[in-house]
Amino acid sequence: MDIRKASESDLNDVLLVERSAFGGNNEAELVRELLEDPTAKPLLSLLALKGDRPVGHILFTKVRLSNSSQKAAILAPLAVVPDSQKQGIGGKLIEEGLQLLSKSGVGLVFVLGYPEYYPRHGFQPAGRLGFEATYPIPEKNADAWMVRELSAGVIGSVRGKVICASALNKPEYWRE
Repeated sequence: MDIRKASESDLNDVLLVERSAFGGNNEAELVRELLEDPTAKPLLSLLALKGDRPVGHILFTKVRLSNSSQKAAILAPLAVVPDSQKQGIGGKLIEEGLQLLSKSGVGLVFVLGYPEYYPRHGFQPAGRLGFEATYPIPEKNADAWMVRELSAGVIGSVRGKVICASALNKPEYWRE
């Protein structure tokens, strides 16, 4: 398997992975909007391939904290085509993305996702650490709002509300 940065010419492959993984068009349209959204930049879009076949995609977009100039990003979405799931592709996409973001000076990465999955990749509940989601997360789903520190000492030295790109700044994307 090969993981590489997705280019504009990969858009159809990226959208195909998103549609296949999620069984619909909502996430694909969100990805398309985020890729075109100037408030999401800088962004990092990675494509996983088995041979020439696209099997996974991950997108990280810029966010900012209301009380800090700390560089931060949000992971949304992560997609792996159904016949390639449970093979470690999602984890490899996450780790490759986090390494590249860390090298670019990003100190925090947020995700609203499965609390059974993302902690395996170093994510921890963000609300308890002083990071408020863009839209309120119901208490029963509080552990789905997570953060991973990429630069030692950032957690504890900053806090605030996460303000995401315009395309992601819609309440329907914040219901877990």
